[in-house]
Amino acid sequence: MIGNFTRREALLTAAGLIVVRSARAAGYPERPVKIVVPFAPGGPSDIMARVMAGYLSSRTGGSFVVENHGGAGGNIGAGVAARATPDGYTLLIHSSPLVVNPSLYKKVPYDITKDFAPLVELGTSPNVFVANPAFGIKSIADLVARAKADPKSISYASGGIGTPAHLSGELLKLKEGIEMTHVPYASGGLGMQAVLQNTTPVAALSLPPALPMIKAGQLVALAVTGKTRWPELPQTPTMVEAGYPGFVTDNFQVFLAPAKTPQAIVDLLVKTTLEILHDPKIAQQLLADGFEVIANGPAGLQKRIDDDVPMWRDLIEKSGLEKV
Repeated sequence: MIGNFTRREALLTAAGLIVVRSARAAGYPERPVKIVVPFAPGGPSDIMARVMAGYLSSRTGGSFVVENHGGAGGNIGAGVAARATPDGYTLLIHSSPLVVNPSLYKKVPYDITKDFAPLVELGTSPNVFVANPAFGIKSIADLVARAKADPKSISYASGGIGTPAHLSGELLKLKEGIEMTHVPYASGGLGMQAVLQNTTPVAALSLPPALPMIKAGQLVALAVTGKTRWPELPQTPTMVEAGYPGFVTDNFQVFLAPAKTPQAIVDLLVKTTLEILHDPKIAQQLLADGFEVIANGPAGLQKRIDDDVPMWRDLIEKSGLEKV
């Protein structure tokens, strides 16, 4: 006997629960699913989330909608997702600040090791240094020379404190011993607008929001921070080519669910998302938007998180940034 059940009855009950869970996953989603983006509209996570929401809706027959919860470098939205009911109806698309912020902020509203179930590493983008054409510089060397000739005269925008783009700007300052005033915005899109309007002459941004404006000639791309040149910007050098060995930073886009989300729903989301990313037409669309598709499942995403937390912690310590 097991309590008031025979062993046979217990096994039948367990089997029945499995059937119920599978049925629930098969009917998922039965109501709109919120994809939380922890930044304002227009940045790379928002761009990625809107692409994925459309394809997830069409492939599942359900409704996936994006909700922006910007602020505190992505911490507010991450906290919203971490505290959500783990039923599959609140998900999170975040970027590299997820793994940066625990080392940059005195307190974050989530535990990166306990609060999330990894789904898929969606894609990655290099960062890019850009300038307003009226500023009259065309390369990183020009930027450094201007900063050295007139210290404290240059401000640079970014999509927020702790973003890899922001840290790329701080790394350049560290390597060259120059001064540039950091002006953080709530998203990469708003940081880009600051440069377009010449509010700040320079920005360090994730590539997706800046790419259309670079291609249109409204921004000057000084250098990208990837390992290789970006296919759609073949004339723009990498930071390594510009004379900075090892200067490679990127901005990943990750898909997460609250911890304890039913495994059947997790499995369905992973399967569907990977199918979307492996579609060559969708991969090409994302490339045109500034993303290299990665399509790592839960194990690969968890390894990326585990590797990146100490990497960014070391960079923050070396740059001398104080915790916010």
